Amino acid sequence: MARRSDDPYSRVVHQLTYLSGQFLLAMPGMADRRFDHAVIAICAHDEGGALGIGLGTTIEGLGFHALLDQFDIPHGDVPDAPVHLGGPVEPRRGFVLHSHDWEGQDSVDVGGKWMLSSTVDVLRAIAEGRGPARWVVALGYAGWDAGQLEEELREPGCWFNVGGELDILYDVPAEGRWQAAFGVAGVDPRQLVMGGGTA
Repeated sequence: MARRSDDPYSRVVHQLTYLSGQFLLAMPGMADRRFDHAVIAICAHDEGGALGIGLGTTIEGLGFHALLDQFDIPHGDVPDAPVHLGGPVEPRRGFVLHSHDWEGQDSVDVGGKWMLSSTVDVLRAIAEGRGPARWVVALGYAGWDAGQLEEELREPGCWFNVGGELDILYDVPAEGRWQAAFGVAGVDPRQLVMGGGTA
C-alpha cells in the first residue's frame, strides 16, 4: 500500500543526502536494541561512511569530574556534567561536541552547527575555564562503512533524521532528546509504530 504524502515516515531520507550536522533518531521498535531511543549526532558522512556520537543515553556512575581525574586534570569550577554513551565503537575514546568559540588542532566543524574535538586539550581547556562555552562529552561512537548508513536509511523502521538543533544538543537532558528531536519535525513518535511484528 502506498504511503500518503503527508505520512511523517515519508520524510525519512530516501533522497539520501549526506547527514553531517543532523540528528539520526532510532525509530520505535528498532530491531537493534543497542540503539533503542537513540539520538545520534552525525559528525561525518560521505562516500566513505559515517561517524556519529550518541546523545540519548548517559553512562551511569560516570561524570565529567571522574573523566578529568583519569587525566589528572583539576576540576576547577567546571560542573560535573554527565558523560554520554557515544556508541559501541571504541567505548573508551572520548569526544566533545562544542560551540565554535574554541578550536583545537584536531577540531572539526560539523556542518556549521557544532565542533567535534577528541583530544585531551579540549578537556583541559574546559576545566581551566578557557574552553568552549557550550559542550557535551561522550565516550565511544557509532560508525558505518561506505554505503551502510544509506542502506539502513532505506529500511522501514530503522532511522529518522532531523536537523541538528543546538538547543536539543546543549539544553535538553539526554533522556528528553529523543522525544524533543522528533518534535523538531512535528512528529509524535508514538504514531510511528514500525516493524514487522504479528498481532
